[in-house]
Amino acid sequence: MTYAGKTMGTTYSVTIVDPLSSLSRETTLAATDQILDRINLSMSTYRPDSELSKFNQNQTTQWVPISADLYEVMKEALRVSRLSGGAFDISVAPLVDLWGFGPSSREDTIPSDADVQARLKLTGYTHLYLQENPRAMRKDLPSLSVDLSAIAKGYAVDQVVSYLDSLNLSDYLVEIGGELRAKGNNAQGHPWNVAIEQPNSKVRTVHRVVHLENQAVATSGDYRNFFERGGVKFSHTINPNTGRPITHNLTSVTVIAESCMKADALATAFLVLGPEAGYALARREQVASLFISTNDDGYLERATPAIQAHLGTGKETA
Repeated sequence: MTYAGKTMGTTYSVTIVDPLSSLSRETTLAATDQILDRINLSMSTYRPDSELSKFNQNQTTQWVPISADLYEVMKEALRVSRLSGGAFDISVAPLVDLWGFGPSSREDTIPSDADVQARLKLTGYTHLYLQENPRAMRKDLPSLSVDLSAIAKGYAVDQVVSYLDSLNLSDYLVEIGGELRAKGNNAQGHPWNVAIEQPNSKVRTVHRVVHLENQAVATSGDYRNFFERGGVKFSHTINPNTGRPITHNLTSVTVIAESCMKADALATAFLVLGPEAGYALARREQVASLFISTNDDGYLERATPAIQAHLGTGKETA
């Protein structure tokens, strides 16, 4: 059984291997939509009535009560921020907007150094604080805003998975906007195969296939959303520490982890860090990761030892 829909500005799909056909597609679809609507109402920055939008609009530096959903995502986001030395930062939205990748229309000019420095003063995950009991968050910079787009889809995948597990299902695949999590086997009785796209802005083709066994996979890349000025490429992936688009040749990072939320955030962090620092951190933390960089000969892969067992046939790994 397969069903699909729209959420978080993208699409989702759920495939359930159910040989007994004991599930009602309509009931399962409705329950999934309810879960995704709940998360949207908590974390959307496009809904002015969402929990996160209200926090962003609020200029107070006092503790603000938050839901369990928002607490869990904030907790993981801040963990990855600390782990990556700020390469992952959920307060980077003002810089994303400055470079023309936010909701507003893109400008034709490159931001000045002064503009970048001014926006940097409006960001920084270290200005955010989290409290577990009772669940609450606060900021010590009144104008600070939070954008969870680099982690919320992964969390949503995990929440749909929790629902499917509550039905005692053993074989399924959940996907939201390209972030996936699988359990058990596919209809052929084999581990789920997931394609990693070649990081090519002109064509869509499979670069690699990874095998998932009760795990999640997420990919972060800079080859779809960018602009060029004077022959220079400016990626939508902003380095929160410099306030500027990344300039290295790492163009795609795929992470396999036990949760999609974790894979989602780490893939972004590694991409920002680049081919050397990102790979070193992934290897140190024993994260299953595939790094794809561009060079004069095409593409160069580097796979951490933890991902080797998941890789299908393709180019040799470094």
